[in-house]
Amino acid sequence: MRQDRRFQPGEALSSHLFASLVSPQIDWLVTVDPHLHRIHSLETIYQVPTRVLHAASSIARWIAQNVDKPMLIGPDSESVQWVGEVARATGAPVVVLDKTRRGDADVAVSQADLAPYKDRTPVLVDDIISTGHTMIATLAELNAAGMKPAVCIGVHAIFADDAYEQLHAASPARIVTTDTIAHESNAIEIAPLLAGAIQEVMV
Repeated sequence: MRQDRRFQPGEALSSHLFASLVSPQIDWLVTVDPHLHRIHSLETIYQVPTRVLHAASSIARWIAQNVDKPMLIGPDSESVQWVGEVARATGAPVVVLDKTRRGDADVAVSQADLAPYKDRTPVLVDDIISTGHTMIATLAELNAAGMKPAVCIGVHAIFADDAYEQLHAASPARIVTTDTIAHESNAIEIAPLLAGAIQEVMV
């Protein structure tokens, strides 16, 4: 469902292929923060009614209850849509970095001026934690800048292979995810968000 452009010749647009396979088998689709960087609406590729929900408000509530003086960090420009919304809901400052991905396991993030935020707790927010390399690279930048240990938050806890252990080894203050995918890092409940949308789409 994630790949929405061809990175190498001959690759499939798997998001379109997945939609064409699933649509005849379902009556409707309700999902949370799908990978829609280049698809403006799920209904352009699915042939059923869809609802796209966002976990930002749930994440913002968790941050407000659990993090003292947060500052939000987005690891790349694609994270702006999540980080910006969470920042607005919490009233916390936000810094978005530039990411260069040379491969699944080779990621670099830009340096940023973090000096004004030394008294704050960095909170990294991203939609998917898959390999964890983006967050690991960001944690290295924060540690080098002398920042407090960061809280890592992801909407979807994919954690391929040993990604969770590798992210833990980078010494974040905590790793937190929503429960869209069952994982020991789950701390943010999404069911209340889903319930209302499911009631609407089933009418």
